[in-house]
Amino acid sequence: MERALLVRHGESVFSARGLATGRVDVRCPLSERGKAQARALAEEIAGEDIDLCVTSELERTRQTADIALAQRSIPRVVLAELNDPLYGSYEAGPLDDYLVWALANDSAAEPPGGGERRQTLVARYAAGFRRLVGQPERAVFVVTHSLPIAYVLMALDGRDPAPRVPLVEYAKTHAVSARQLTQVIARLEAWCAAPSW
Repeated sequence: MERALLVRHGESVFSARGLATGRVDVRCPLSERGKAQARALAEEIAGEDIDLCVTSELERTRQTADIALAQRSIPRVVLAELNDPLYGSYEAGPLDDYLVWALANDSAAEPPGGGERRQTLVARYAAGFRRLVGQPERAVFVVTHSLPIAYVLMALDGRDPAPRVPLVEYAKTHAVSARQLTQVIARLEAWCAAPSW
């Protein structure tokens, strides 16, 4: 891989209502606004050379890729490592409730109901990005979620993972080189080895 275009999926029916979901077995398609965002994304990337499309396992990323790539015949790979977090008992509830819990607990804490520890999550994203960098295709279009992209953007800005992370805009591209992504991986893995919160 030489270059990746990282994109958060379009607005989903859950995110339109401020709800959290990271489970693969929960239906969560794009909202009508999300479909329109994906169509606008299709216009934005129409002139881009893309050799491979990578998505998470979740429906909203796959649907965004389907719309954005339209009739283009581009191979697909699914990386479960780039899925949204598992929220435990906060699943399908207000995202704000989960965020209150997250800000009150350190990164080793497990959300009640079998949710995913944030230390585990950062390590999972680092592993997913490592797999991405290892792809033989030159230009890769990646449709994933806000959190993994936020970690990339923070790392490129010289910042480690933090309890509070800015939301990434829907269906907007963020171009990164293989070298930049390798630097991101190193920073995330270093943080996992010695978490700061």
